[in-house]
Amino acid sequence: MLSWLKLSHYSHSGKLRPHEHTSYFPLLILLLVVGVSLTTFTSYAQSPPPALSSVGLTGIVPADPPTEGATLQSPNNATHFTSTPITVSGGCPKSTIIQIFKNDIFAGSTPCSDSGNFSMDIDLLIGENTIFAKVYDALNQAGPDSNSIVVYYDALPSQSAGITTLDFSGTQLLLNTDSVFRGVFPNQELKMPIDILGGSLPVAVNIQWGDSTNKVVPRNDNQGFTEGHVYTKPGTYQISLQASDAKGKLAFLSVAAIVNGQPSVLSTTSTNSNSKTDAIVASLFALWPLYTGSVAVVISYWYGERREKKLLSKHGLMLPQ
Repeated sequence: MLSWLKLSHYSHSGKLRPHEHTSYFPLLILLLVVGVSLTTFTSYAQSPPPALSSVGLTGIVPADPPTEGATLQSPNNATHFTSTPITVSGGCPKSTIIQIFKNDIFAGSTPCSDSGNFSMDIDLLIGENTIFAKVYDALNQAGPDSNSIVVYYDALPSQSAGITTLDFSGTQLLLNTDSVFRGVFPNQELKMPIDILGGSLPVAVNIQWGDSTNKVVPRNDNQGFTEGHVYTKPGTYQISLQASDAKGKLAFLSVAAIVNGQPSVLSTTSTNSNSKTDAIVASLFALWPLYTGSVAVVISYWYGERREKKLLSKHGLMLPQ
């Protein structure tokens, strides 16, 4: 058998060597760094996540305007009326807003129903009224004009044909505002400018917001003013305004208000984020027992070595340094 494969016992001198071979200072530094890191990450993982918030974005996406116009079906052409408002109805493209005009003056707006029809009340001017409708899509792009009909409001003795101009001397009371209100979100204030034309002061304006609430606004002048309202739910609301002056004259106007759907917080993302955070916290807490055990082991070894050194020194067995 080869000599280098032969096993032989090591020759001991019978003397003890010093036991101070463990590098406790580097171990202490390492344990300190690990402890600080664990404390920092645990504190960060337990801190509450930042609150999620909703951000509403508005913009214009290019699209073709409506190619189909509305169709006026009622009232009949050349009809005479002795009271106002009157009801105007007809057909319309779905998902559009219908705006009615009388003698090129805005008379009111309403959304087209899911069945492709509309019906709304409008005020008339004294005398001849040429009525037509425009359709607008969600981007406020206009489609073709509807057919027109001519009706007469015989508030005064019967008048001959011819377009009657606005009379600001008190003969007639009229209300005017924007054609439609868009872009407001729930719990945000919708502001509506209102103009009072003609009539005899003072004037009281009753505003029905379309959500079972109303407000009466007294006015002592014909200056334009603005009223605001907050809707709590998204949807399309029909706002109705009715005014009466000191001589009992009445004016009526109805407009549509579109309240957008409030963007909701992505609950799925929030749940996944919370699950990941909980897993990290659980892992960190699982490491703490290991870290504590490591510290205990190092302290035990250090204390045991110190105690052994004292015992050997006491019996004279420790070699000189």
